Amino acid sequence: MPIVNRISAYHDDMRGWRQDIHKHPELAYKEHRTAGRVAELLANFGVDEIVEGIGGTGLVGIIRNGTGPSIGLRADMDALPITEDTGVPYTSINEGVMHACGHDGHTTMLLGAAKYLAETRNFSGTVVLVFQPAEEGYAGAKAMMEDGLFDRFPVDAIYGVHNMPGVAVGEITVSPGPVMAAADQFLVTVKGRGGHGAMPHLAIDPVVATAAMVNGLQSLVSRAADPHDTLVISVTKINGGDAFNVIPDSVTFGGTVRYFNLDLGQKNMERMTKMIEGVAVGHGVEVEVAYDHGYPPTTNHEQQAQFARDVAVEVTGLEARKQVQVMGSEDFAFYLQDKPGAYAWIGNGEDTESAQLHNPRYNFNDEILPIGASYFVRLAETALAKS
Repeated sequence: MPIVNRISAYHDDMRGWRQDIHKHPELAYKEHRTAGRVAELLANFGVDEIVEGIGGTGLVGIIRNGTGPSIGLRADMDALPITEDTGVPYTSINEGVMHACGHDGHTTMLLGAAKYLAETRNFSGTVVLVFQPAEEGYAGAKAMMEDGLFDRFPVDAIYGVHNMPGVAVGEITVSPGPVMAAADQFLVTVKGRGGHGAMPHLAIDPVVATAAMVNGLQSLVSRAADPHDTLVISVTKINGGDAFNVIPDSVTFGGTVRYFNLDLGQKNMERMTKMIEGVAVGHGVEVEVAYDHGYPPTTNHEQQAQFARDVAVEVTGLEARKQVQVMGSEDFAFYLQDKPGAYAWIGNGEDTESAQLHNPRYNFNDEILPIGASYFVRLAETALAKS
């Protein structure tokens, strides 16, 4: 495949960029060094326009060649608050911060594509390179959009890719429809009346009420939701009480809700609230429910997903397998609510025991850098093909 071979000529450069970014990870909206390094490289490549400070620490690079449509290509730049345990020579030097999700690799793949596209300009139109901050829970995509991303840099469609442990090295999969779940959060405060553990009849026990609420939430999944729809409700924290012989005044508990169907998500929120309030009445406690809609489902558009799949087959030479849905979330979803596009997986390797995302021992596979860069390039060259 000529495109892969051409980009492979600077595979060593890409490996160096990636490992440098890995060594200097930065958390959400603090990606100052990373963004600066990206801007420096884009300037060296001859990218036509570089605009920094979009949505905080985000930046956009523009490559133009004549007139025609425009395409957006996105990579995320932020790291995670995890202490690295890989033992690699380029281990993070920032204590407690690590690129444990491969955003260093995503950024590098887009840099590789930028270098190639700026050199060859084998397209007609505009390529918008989106280097985004704060994907890990802080909605950097939304921040860039609210800062005028698509108003200032219009695109006809936008594409992204995420490495995926458990998928064969370099295999790219992309399918239409929802591929990542929504991620909502809830926090419930249960207020009773404290008392002696030996005399519960003189207290109003928020612990027992909380237990009933937690059990009730599981029935919403098994009895209130259509079995054909995916719904996950996980209570991940419960706090209340300090002593073995004291019934506390209050208990708080919270967790996450995941789903692909927006209507199901809205109905589930309403059911959750009613169920919790009903249990509260039955137990004589007061309750406050705080529910926060986080990232929406990441839903690929039909036409763009098929286009991306065709490009993936061309680049990898592998058959187009169905993209596996995952219950994790991704703020690329905000782009797809506003623009047509698709979000793909690229295999990081099938050894999942020590290579799971958000794991202290995770490391991006540098062998897939030219494949991911080639995928970005062929998306642009095909979508903006010269007539």
